[in-house]
Amino acid sequence: MGLIYADIELFNADDKALARRGYLPEAEVKRLNIRALVDSGAYMLSINDETKTQLDLAILDKQTVELADGSLQEVEIVGPVDIRFENRWTTARAVVLPFSTDILLGSIPMEDMDVLIDPKQQKLLVNPAHPYMAQKPMKNVCGYPRWITPAWSNYLRVGNSGKPMPMSRLAPFQS
Repeated sequence: MGLIYADIELFNADDKALARRGYLPEAEVKRLNIRALVDSGAYMLSINDETKTQLDLAILDKQTVELADGSLQEVEIVGPVDIRFENRWTTARAVVLPFSTDILLGSIPMEDMDVLIDPKQQKLLVNPAHPYMAQKPMKNVCGYPRWITPAWSNYLRVGNSGKPMPMSRLAPFQS
C-alpha cells in the first residue's frame, strides 16, 4: 500500500463560532484547502507551524509525543480546528510538528467523520454503509452516568427496600 492523500479543508473553529454569532464576517473566517497524508497510525490531526500561523490557532496545551522514529518531542497542542472532508465535519485539536511539511490526518478525526481508507483505490472514502451522515457507536448512552452498570441500574430501580424506585428519584444521577 502506498501513501494515501486526501483533500481536506481546515477552519479556525473559534472564527466560525464568532461568525455564527455575528461578530465576524463569514469571509474573514480563516480556512485552508490542503492535501493531507492519511495516517491511521497517528491519533490526531498533525499540522506544521505554517498551518498554525495561517489559521491563527491558539495554543491550548503542550504535550510530549512519540514520533514514528521512536523519539520523544515536546509539541504544542492547538485548536480548535474544524476539519471537512466531502460531506463530513469534525472539530479537533491539532499537534504542531515544527519541522514537518506534511499535514497528517489521524485516526481520531477519521473515525469521528466515519471515513474509511480504501487501500485498493488508494484514497479516503466516506463510509459507503453511511453515505449521507456519519454514524458512531454510542453504547454507554442510556440515561445513567457511564459508571452505572446494568447491575447498578437494577439496584437503583429497586433500591434496598425491594420495591421499585420511581425513576424521578434518579434525577440527580442522570447526566
